[in-house]
Amino acid sequence: MSHLSSTFGVGVRLEPLNFLYESPGWPIEEPVLIFTLALMAFLVGPLVIERLGQPGIVGIVLLGAALGPGGLNLLEESETIVLLGNVGLVYLLFTVGLEMDLRGFMQDPDSAAIFGLTSFFVPFILGTTAGVTILGLDIWAALLLAAVFASHTLLAYPIANKYGVTKNRGVTAVFGGILFTDTLALIVLALVVGGHDGGLTPILLLDIALSLLILFGATWFVVGRTARWFFQNFSEESYFEFLFVAVVFFAAASLAELLDIAAILGAFIAGIALNRLIPPGGTLMTRIEFVGNALFIPFFLLWVGILVDPAVILDGPRTLQVAGVIIIVMFVSKWLASQAVGVIKGYDSNERSVIFGLSTGQAAAALAVTIIGVEEGLFSEAILNAVVLLLLVTAIVSPWLTRRASNKLALSREATEDDSEVTDPRILLPLSHHAEQQRRLLEFSFVLKSESKEQPVNVLTVISPSGGEEETEKRVAETRESMDDLVEIGNEADVKLETETRVNHNPASGIVRGSMEVQADMILMGWDATHSLTHRMFGSIIDRVLERTRIPVLVARLGHPINTTERMFVVVPHGVDTQEGFFEGVHFVKKVADRVNADLEVLLIGSSEDQYNRLFELVEPELEATFTELDSWNKLLPYLEEESDENDLVSVLSPRQGRVGWHERLRTLPTDLATLPPESFVVVTLREDDPDYDRKFLQYD
Repeated sequence: MSHLSSTFGVGVRLEPLNFLYESPGWPIEEPVLIFTLALMAFLVGPLVIERLGQPGIVGIVLLGAALGPGGLNLLEESETIVLLGNVGLVYLLFTVGLEMDLRGFMQDPDSAAIFGLTSFFVPFILGTTAGVTILGLDIWAALLLAAVFASHTLLAYPIANKYGVTKNRGVTAVFGGILFTDTLALIVLALVVGGHDGGLTPILLLDIALSLLILFGATWFVVGRTARWFFQNFSEESYFEFLFVAVVFFAAASLAELLDIAAILGAFIAGIALNRLIPPGGTLMTRIEFVGNALFIPFFLLWVGILVDPAVILDGPRTLQVAGVIIIVMFVSKWLASQAVGVIKGYDSNERSVIFGLSTGQAAAALAVTIIGVEEGLFSEAILNAVVLLLLVTAIVSPWLTRRASNKLALSREATEDDSEVTDPRILLPLSHHAEQQRRLLEFSFVLKSESKEQPVNVLTVISPSGGEEETEKRVAETRESMDDLVEIGNEADVKLETETRVNHNPASGIVRGSMEVQADMILMGWDATHSLTHRMFGSIIDRVLERTRIPVLVARLGHPINTTERMFVVVPHGVDTQEGFFEGVHFVKKVADRVNADLEVLLIGSSEDQYNRLFELVEPELEATFTELDSWNKLLPYLEEESDENDLVSVLSPRQGRVGWHERLRTLPTDLATLPPESFVVVTLREDDPDYDRKFLQYD
């Protein structure tokens, strides 16, 4: 075969030594070379720039400018770069919506609204005034130019994520505010284009409103229901989950484009719709973050760099005049907006600085609006060059400001919170070799860990010798082989798994000894809901573990993937608050509800709401809960049967038998719960004899 099909991009005679005497054309057109050069930029840029004290994403942007038409001319804004850059932009806005603190946003939506409206209208009003009075633009061009920098793109989001401040109230306001700023910018674009063409009519306004309504409604309701069904039925195929998520948010982006709305808005809404179903720290979230941060988002940053032409600085006084005006107005107005929101909401100086740094990033909506403005004849080449210069300045300044502020905010939080020991427990997870829910239990253990994931999950299998030595060795070998699959799941979630298979005639003794050897903070066990002996709760092995250990033991039966949980019921027996491990148990259930974004309802058996509401508020994390008083155990099951559904999770805070708070109904409660619609529950048997440890879970003002 002397020729290769042009389908594969090499439709020439195969001459291996051509490169020695034939130079490739500039800019590079070969897709493989473009991809290789891009990957080198993703690797070298951050490594070099971080050693100079600057954020890594700036290095990719600067290398893009150096390699682009304004620099070495190795890369151009080709179809390949534009495609991958747009993919990265859509991916970036999806991850922003996915990792937004949706619970905090729902509890305080006015913060996002106040920031979004303030951050848009302050620059918009000042920018329009400056455009007309200083730059001499007509009203339509001035309105559109002001909309360019009134919006913002979260260029520095990876930095805030790296410092672990994305759950901060101020940062959440910025994330939610982008929904307002970019939507308003795109509405202004539609109105200005229509008005400039003489078509600003009530019909145009109705068309824009209807398109937004269709996008929000279809994405929010269809995506949520479809994703929940998919995760419940295909949770065992982890890479299918990732492909499904990718299809969902690109479909939402495509729908937005079909409605003549920016694709980034559709991706952002899709991220919010999937927010409750993809908990942080899990396998799927880790995979999404890895693919985005390693490949797609860097392509977007490279694309931004290629668009930058350093020569525009010398392109006449008009470009410098326009650039100077919009850069000064943008930074001043964004600073005023961040300070105004900080005063209204009571944010401290570090939070205001993070807000300012994040909101100064420009790329997504700014590029879209500017390019359309040029195509419509509203913007001159000088304005286009000025906006490109704005992108270069904000690509450097926004990450720098965000990095400084995020570092200070993270340090201030760590100075008052040293919670690594209690939020990242060392978990012992005993598994049966033939357990059907190994993956669900493992993912549940990931939810119980902190985002730092410093402590490992110790997976233990205890085999009782039977059938002779040869048969036992065979079972041990099979078990160790199956453990390799679990380790792979842990690697995907970036959680260290330490596995052990031991032979013991008494499995309960082997589990208890294993918990002591690894210094476990808790034991997580699965239960298949088979009926135990009448005098036992679960069965001989689990009950013996409960009798022989004093650390918390969580016994779970998971009828659905933990990430699809919609609501979490917590059963609190009367008097259980006197137990040493009560606050730790409250921390566990609040943490699970927080990580999976489930609503929390506390069912008080024979106790008052006033007493337990105060106790729950003392325990981290901060989480709103509703309290329901039931005056007897006889009302518990009828209430759950009526109020719960298959996507709910029931948890029970249980003392050990004979301790204060114990009730005989707790003995049969697991079997009763297995008959309810949720089919998912976890019984938290509390820690004993260590009151000092329990105080670590309290938060103090």
